[in-house]
Amino acid sequence: MFDGAEKVRVRMAPSPTGALHVGSAHTALFNYLFARSKGGVFVLRIEDTDRARSSKEWEEDILNSLLWLGINWDEGPYRQSERSGIYREYIRKMLERGSAFYCWHTKDELMAEDERQKANKEAPRHRCEYRDLDISSDTEKIKRAVIRFKNNGAGTIGISDAVKGEVVFDVELLGDFSIAKSLDEALYNFAVVIDDYEMNITHVIRGEDHISNTPKQLLVQRALGIEPPMYAHIPLILGSDKSKLSKRHGATAVLEYRDMGYLPEALFNFLAILGWRADDDEKEIMSADEIISKFHIKNLQTSPAIFDIEKLNWMNAEYIRMMSLTEFTESTLPYLVNAGFINENIDRAYLQKVVALEKNRIKKLSEIVEASKFIFTDIDYKPELLVWRKATSADVKPMLEKVHELLDPMDTRSWTKENLESILMPAAKQVGDRGKLLWPLRAALTGLEASPGPFEIMEVLGKEKVLTRLRTGIEKADELT
Repeated sequence: MFDGAEKVRVRMAPSPTGALHVGSAHTALFNYLFARSKGGVFVLRIEDTDRARSSKEWEEDILNSLLWLGINWDEGPYRQSERSGIYREYIRKMLERGSAFYCWHTKDELMAEDERQKANKEAPRHRCEYRDLDISSDTEKIKRAVIRFKNNGAGTIGISDAVKGEVVFDVELLGDFSIAKSLDEALYNFAVVIDDYEMNITHVIRGEDHISNTPKQLLVQRALGIEPPMYAHIPLILGSDKSKLSKRHGATAVLEYRDMGYLPEALFNFLAILGWRADDDEKEIMSADEIISKFHIKNLQTSPAIFDIEKLNWMNAEYIRMMSLTEFTESTLPYLVNAGFINENIDRAYLQKVVALEKNRIKKLSEIVEASKFIFTDIDYKPELLVWRKATSADVKPMLEKVHELLDPMDTRSWTKENLESILMPAAKQVGDRGKLLWPLRAALTGLEASPGPFEIMEVLGKEKVLTRLRTGIEKADELT
């Protein structure tokens, strides 16, 4: 049974050839949840055998992405580039046993073979004529040879996959596949088998795009007398058009979501329910601990999940609303600093009042810049904005003049939301429809069609700026007549 009582050891094995993709983070998360739900071990392994494309910069991105997301590993990071001596011993063992051999066919010869097979409508595979030759003493041939698995198998080989069910592969279609470029350069399908065995990995949870690698790994395991781990191949995440998630659907790197103002808890939660449902599947907002307590591999979905950015935005907004005002203030501060609105030394009490205006209105932390722009910068708008839908152009100027008249005598020490409301609300009620006074007031203060309430805004703007904007509004009202 996939999730039996044995000590669970799972691994995440990304390649440092680019930023950590949300699809890879999704796979890492399911491994993490499974390990934590079983009291097991989560291993991080960096698969950097592709030395030309691998870099420390991308490795750092992987580590930072996982840590930011809240996925902590128990062992590692191990690096394949530091394990070549281990692979070498296993390759030698296979060569000695006759389950691997040297092949020195050129690229042109292999391409010609591939074209012949396609022309004959045969499955492309290499059945090597050198498979039974011993060239252990021919150093020149060895220098230009790759090492292949000697595939003597026939019939089928398969796995009982926790997500896909029984999956069967035709062994003959694999041919004699490569397992190493040389004794010192193991290839993926060989290195992954050795690493999983040496690290005592019990369960392999990975994307379904790895299914095609599975039969080769099974054959290597069989040749070395290795018991295969349990497998679960999870569906890939798809974009809104049901194609593989890519840049054309928007951001794909984990840290891009951080930079756009998504909270790690929200992305963690969102990715967790993307392709998985708890038994009580009605609840969607869950803490990491709650998700771990409910996680069961049997509840992984067999069909691809759609990356719904609107749902992520909704979820992120919910998590923003759950933040304390202090935490929200510190989280939005970098965006406002980068926009040039404030500096790091701004009075935190004042900044809290500013960002509190928008805390329940924004979906991403980065939106605080546009949302609060009217506080920190001069505003401009068309005079028509001042006209309440139930009023006329002629109503605007007297309403703004009335507000200015009431506010001008106020002492700045009494300039609070409560006092402002107590002065202006009676006046608004007197004109019948409160919007007749409050709409042009709010529009004059913000230059926006939608914004927070006028009393909160006035408290944050302060008396001087409020009166200045009212006078500007009065001038614009003259353009309406």
